[in-house]
Order: sequence, then C-alpha cells, then structure tokens
Amino acid sequence: MTMRRYPPIADHGMVGDLQTVALISSDGVINWFCAPRFDSPSLFASLLDHDRGGHFAITVDGADVSTRQLYLADTAVLITRFLTPEGVGEVVDFMPVHRPETATDRHRLIRVMRVTRGRIRFSVACRPRFDYARATHRLTLHDGVAHFTGPGIDVHLQPAGPLALQPDGEDVVADVELAQGQLAATVLTVCAAGGEQPAPPTRESIHAEFEGTCGFWYRWMRRSRYQGRWTAAVNRSAITLKLLTYAPSGAPVAAATAGLPEQIGGERNWDYRYTWVRDASLSLNALVGLGFDEEAHAFRRWIGERLREGRTVTGEPLQIMYRIDGDPHLAEETLDHLEGYRASAPVRIGNGAADQLQLDIYGEATYAFTRTQDLAHHMHYDGWLALRGMLDWLVDNWDRPDEGIWETRGGRKDFTYSRLMCWTAFDRGIRVAREMARPADLTAWTAARDAILAQILDRGWSPRRQAFVQHYGSEVLDASLLLMPAVGFITPRDPRWLSTLDAMDTELVSDSLVYRYDPAASPDGLRGSEGTFSLCSFLYVDALAQSDRLDQARYAFDKMLTYANHVGLFGEEIGPTGEQLGNFPQAFTHLALITAALSLDEELNRPEHSRWMN
Repeated sequence: MTMRRYPPIADHGMVGDLQTVALISSDGVINWFCAPRFDSPSLFASLLDHDRGGHFAITVDGADVSTRQLYLADTAVLITRFLTPEGVGEVVDFMPVHRPETATDRHRLIRVMRVTRGRIRFSVACRPRFDYARATHRLTLHDGVAHFTGPGIDVHLQPAGPLALQPDGEDVVADVELAQGQLAATVLTVCAAGGEQPAPPTRESIHAEFEGTCGFWYRWMRRSRYQGRWTAAVNRSAITLKLLTYAPSGAPVAAATAGLPEQIGGERNWDYRYTWVRDASLSLNALVGLGFDEEAHAFRRWIGERLREGRTVTGEPLQIMYRIDGDPHLAEETLDHLEGYRASAPVRIGNGAADQLQLDIYGEATYAFTRTQDLAHHMHYDGWLALRGMLDWLVDNWDRPDEGIWETRGGRKDFTYSRLMCWTAFDRGIRVAREMARPADLTAWTAARDAILAQILDRGWSPRRQAFVQHYGSEVLDASLLLMPAVGFITPRDPRWLSTLDAMDTELVSDSLVYRYDPAASPDGLRGSEGTFSLCSFLYVDALAQSDRLDQARYAFDKMLTYANHVGLFGEEIGPTGEQLGNFPQAFTHLALITAALSLDEELNRPEHSRWMN
C-alpha cells in the first residue's frame, strides 16, 4: 500500500515508555517520534513535512490491502493488522518500560512483524531526520545492524529473524516475506552519541520484553478504582494520561506533538510538549478520582518545587507552563524549512505564551495541592509554606487583567474565569489552613475570597444575557465557566447558573459539541477559526450532570465518545466534518472525559435516578 502523504491526525495510535512517545499511523508508519524526551528534537516528523520530516514505515504492499489498528486491552501495546487476499499479518509496536522514574538517554521501540494466516510480504523503510530535519546524519551498516549518527545522538536499528537491512542512501530498507507462524522484528534504540552498543535481540528476548511491557500496564491498571459504565473509554484515557507523563519528574505534557493545526492551513499551530500548570493540575484531579494517588503525589512534589525555586521568566510565583524538568525557558521559534501538516504553516517549537500572565493557574495549583483525602500525611510543612507564600502574593495580585485560560494574544482583560480560579485558590487554602491548623493570614485570604465573589456576581454577570460572561464589560460567553459549579463557586441548581447553561446551549453548543468562545465576538489576536473544543464538550457533560439534566448529559457524553479515533484517542478539537484537529493526543481532553464519566456515574447512581441503572 502506498504511504499517504498526510494521514488524518486522528489516524494514529501512540506507544511510549513514560519519557517519550511515538505516533504510528494505521498503515504502520511512525510519523512522529522525539528522543530522548517528549520535548527533544524529532527523529521522525513526517506529520509536519512528508518529504523532509523522516519516518519509520513497516507496511504491506498490494492493491487489496486493508488495515485495522487496536490496542491490546488495558495496555499501551499497539497492534496494526494488514488484511490481504494472500494472508493476514500484524505489526506489534511497544516501548519497554524499565525504571521509568530514572531519566535516561536510552530508549527502545520494538516492532514485531508476524503472520496469522497465509503469507505476507512486509516492506521496511527507516529514514530518520535529526533535529527536526535540520541536521544531516551518517549511516553505518555492519553485521546487519544499521547505525545512524547524528548531532549528539546515535540510533541503532537491529533486525531479528529473516530480515536483512539494505542501504538506501543514508537510510535503510528491507523486504521480508513471512508465512503463518513466522515472525521478524526490528529494535530501534536511541542513545547519546558514543553510547554502549545494544545487545543483539533474539526471539526470546523480544518475547520477554513484550511480556514485561504488558505486565507493567496490567499491574498499573489494577490500581484503578473505576467500576462505572464506561470502563473501556475511561481506562484508555487513564493510560493516555500516564503515557503523557514524564515519570522522572511526575510532570504531564499537554500533548505528544507540536505544530499540528487547529484549522487546516491556519496559523494556530503550537508546541504542546510542555507542562501547563492548569492541564497538569486537572489531570491530577482526574487520576485521583480513579485511585492513582502516586501520580498525584509526584505532581504535587513537582509543583511544590516550582514554587520553592521561584524560577520564572515573569517574576511571578508560577508561570503558566514549564519544560518537563521545571526549566521555565521555552523560547519559541519557527521551523520555516517544514511545510507543516497539509501546508499548515508556520511550524512552531517552543512556546511564546510561557511569559503570559494567567492568574487562574493559582487556583488550579491550589486545587492540586489539596485534592487527595490523605492530605495531612502528604502535605509537609515546607509544602504548606510554599502554598501559603503563593496565596499571600495572590492577595495583592488577583485583581489584575491577564491573558486568560485560552492564551489569547489580543491583550489583557479582566477574565471572569481567572477571577473564579483565584476565588478557588483562597477558598481551598482557607479550608486546608483550618483543617490542618496551619499558620495563615486567614483574615486577608477571607477578605480576598469574598471580594472576588462579589466582583464576579457584579461585573462578571450580564443582566441582558442572563449569563456569566467571558470578561468584564463584555457580552461574550466562555465555556471555561462550565467549571463554576464544579469548584463550588455556585450551586448547580442556582437560577443564575441554569440560565448561564441555557445561554451556552444556545450559542456555544452545536449538536452536543462545544466551542470555547466565539472568536468573531471576542477577537483573540489570531487569524482563522477553530473547531469545537473537546475539553469543553466533556466539561459540558459534567455541568449538565450536576445540574440534574441527566438525559441531556448522557446523550452528550455517548455522542462525544463517537468522535474518538479508532483506538479511543482524542485530539484538541473536532472540525466541521467530525475530523480531529490540533495536537494529538490531548491530555486536557482525556482528563475531562474521566471527570465527566465519574460525575455522570455518580449522578446516575443516586436512588432518585434508578431508572438509569440499566
């Protein structure tokens, strides 16, 4: 089958080892892989430029080849099946997970080819392009092993079974025909330049790695407490969040990719391979809801370190995003030599929004600090001092215009959501100080909390729209305010909230899919439009469930699940014809799916809603 120039964004599964990931299309092509970390330069990036980006393909040629792709249940092992008149073959992709909490420059990606019926001829082509295709490399082929040398990094491609690699310029190719029961494999090892040569793979060692990888994911999933109605979707979302978490620091990235467009041909193309305080905090809340407390404690340590270090480019206690190791510097640059996904330029790496002021992050960070039930055991005094210092600073700084949750580049405003989360910060801080008898300026915190509430009710409410609005002085609606009842600012049956929900239904909701806001009504400094925002669609389900609109909530949730890709993954947005857009897969979307499922299950299980139990 012919390699497609640009497969749909959603036409990919993901494998990883908790320090980096690879995206593999349903026709067996690795179109995206960065090493040794999520935010390292790419080795394969044909998603951003088919001709220049580089790829690693294992495909099956023929006119009548169809493919299927699936995950081995409750694991991150991806299987791509090739169905032909001559036989049925599979490529099994996985990355072994060994001591993931220890940062390493050595990562392995194993690809196993096997035939389950008849005979299949596989074609292999490995074409790495180092440093986002900005650097050249040199190939050495010795004893059947391909060794690619680039700037500061080595890549070893080792075959196993009846597979002979052949040079193709500075790349390698191979063809192998296998009969039923036969298998061949490749082991791709990435390491620092001059690193130790990996041991030759054998059928036995590859099988042991496969069993070990499956075992890791089975053990991890057994920790989940979820027993609700949507087990498959929730488990896949949990595994996705785990795959997107950098285990050495406990920091999750927002998405696996950089530069994928929110609109085909548009300029909204950002690098999401960093840790947003907001996204990570909400991811933690979702995982805690499932029982994954270890991940919560790891992230709490990470955010506490950021507060104690105080290293920000803005001079504030926190900045909106960091590199996964806590580095606050994310200089944005444009890769003009790459054409972008389906000519969606510019391609950006780094993120210039890192120096924006977004005051909502202090609410999300406080929420993360105070989320688990055994808080007193895990919040040490040093952690409390860091949190207290942040809230003392916020007393004097909450009433400032900022760029808001959506990182608009159209100037600072008094965003209602930012004030809402500042209220949340003080509310949770006050509770914890009282429950744990910790020293705090409760008088100042309480005064700030109450002033924010009064201000939102006065200036964030539009009598004409009968709704809470995006920012003071506007009439624009904003889906981020769907979190108002979730954080306890307003009860979900309050008339003001129900009329806000009605207004959103009318203006932001399209067949159960939800837009963030209307860019035409609230210019954000960027050209073009965007699709519905999948995070907001799941927040909408949560809000409906809490407001006792269960028929509508369940319908919206079940319909939203139909927009997942073939292996249960979601990107950032849904386009006009149902296509997934933006960076992929998106942690924000999967955490919101989990939150919506938990909320909906809880409401449906109430005795007064027993009609839903079947």
